[in-house]
Amino acid sequence: MTMTPQDTDVVRRALRALEDARPSARLRAALAVGTNPDPRFVDALVERCAVEPEFFVRDMLTWALTRHPVELTLPRTLRELGSERAQARSQALHTLSKLGDPRAWPAITRGHLTDADDEVARAAWRTAVLLVPDGEEPALAEVLASQLGRGGRDTQLSLSRALVELGDVIQPFLGAAATAPDPAVRAHALATERILRDPETGFGYAIEEAKRVVALDGAPGEGDWGGSTGGTARRVDR
Repeated sequence: MTMTPQDTDVVRRALRALEDARPSARLRAALAVGTNPDPRFVDALVERCAVEPEFFVRDMLTWALTRHPVELTLPRTLRELGSERAQARSQALHTLSKLGDPRAWPAITRGHLTDADDEVARAAWRTAVLLVPDGEEPALAEVLASQLGRGGRDTQLSLSRALVELGDVIQPFLGAAATAPDPAVRAHALATERILRDPETGFGYAIEEAKRVVALDGAPGEGDWGGSTGGTARRVDR
């Protein structure tokens, strides 16, 4: 379809609005772009994701990208995974989780899953468990388990959620981590094991109880948690 000068002017105004100093204006612009998708918006949306400081605007930018053909958004988003800017990598991973295209799986590397930036790693964990192909779950579980004990409460909660989403395949890796020299790793493994067995257990309770067990026993065994893990959980309480 041939674009009229009026159409071109509308696109230009929308692209300028995505860089407006006011967050509310940027939010409205992202909403408008998603409501009226145009291939010429894709590059600008991806580029804005890398620098947009407001969470709600970034979320709207991602939504706007999902409104465009995946044949355009997927390759452009994948290129951002190699960016030196941490926000570009994390937001690209978040966008891939919303696109849900299995072709993105090979681009999610161990480097992303172990990224030094917690936000990048958390986005990679969430996206990986959504896109992992059948048969690749044990390999993913092994990498994720290597991150046990990392970061603060929010980071550890994200990792536990990702691991639990993989189901029973994580059990041997949790068992190994539960005997690690680092008490933070042991506690996180035990808390995740508890949630796998009982998804009604909140993470806060599970991690505090695990820390108590580790502090009392040094290297706890199965008896501290009433038996081995079993069952596949799909919900982790906040």
